[in-house]
Formats: sequence, C-alpha cells, structure tokens
Amino acid sequence: MGLKFMEHILILTHDPDGTRDWFCKHLGFRDGYHPDFGFPVHWLYIGNLDVIHIGKAKFSDHQDTYLRTPSDKQVHNSPSSGAMGSGRVDHICFNCEGINEFLERLTKNNIEFSERKAHSSNLYQLFMREPINGIKIELNFSAEEAVQAGRVPGWTDAGVSAKQVF
Repeated sequence: MGLKFMEHILILTHDPDGTRDWFCKHLGFRDGYHPDFGFPVHWLYIGNLDVIHIGKAKFSDHQDTYLRTPSDKQVHNSPSSGAMGSGRVDHICFNCEGINEFLERLTKNNIEFSERKAHSSNLYQLFMREPINGIKIELNFSAEEAVQAGRVPGWTDAGVSAKQVF
C-alpha cells in the first residue's frame, strides 16, 4: 500500500470558463468528459488523463457540502470560499516535450515567461503566471532539448543570469 501518483488538482475560481480557455489555448490541454456532480465543472486532460479540474468558487450550498471535509467549519471554512486556512499552492508543474512549440505558442500569445536551468538536474524550466487566478505554472523540459533549441536560461545553478555569464 502507498501513494502511486497525483491524480488531479481542483481550481475553484470566479471564472471557470476563462481558466479553462487559458489552460487549453496556452498550454495545450483538452477539455473533456466529467461526471455530473450537480454543479458545473471542467475537466482538462493530458492524453487520456484528467489532471486539472475547474469549478466556480462559491457556486452553491450543494457544492460546498460535496467538497467539505469533516474538519471544515460550517460557515468560516467553506471549501469553495477560498477562506483562510484552505491552503496555498505556490505553483503547478508539468513535464513537457517540444520546447520550440511551447515557446512559439507562448510568444505568439504574449505570455511572459522566465527560463531557468534547474539546480543540479537535467531540467530546463519555463515559469509563467496564469492571469485569471494568478496561478504560477512551471513547464519542465530536458536540458538537452533546450540546448538543442539554442535556449539560454535567465537563471542558473550559480544563481546568476547565464546571459550575463556568456
């Protein structure tokens, strides 16, 4: 018995459609099938896996009841309210390939991003912020793919801009 893998994340937002559209248009997710929960949701897929679920914050009492855990307080800690104590996720990371395609899509859509060579690893990272909810997104590529694409990171293991070093 033990953990096998992360199944999905749920984003509760004031703009579910805009959030869905951003992830699909800019990162290439596919909006797909989801069960009927009695409140509106979007499930976004990578291949055949639903990995991002999106719902409207504060949609209904039914939604609050469905998402509540036994330790949630009835009024002050409603799961869909975004109340204090609901936790804060710093960023979401996706393992990717096809860095040139991503760079072209992000640049074409005027998405600002930073580039890093991850510390002591074979990862090359792009960081950006999804503008509807302020969620930071990390895209990881192999460093080898980034080098083949001629990328120079803005940040390196040494904590300085590689552009300044070279």
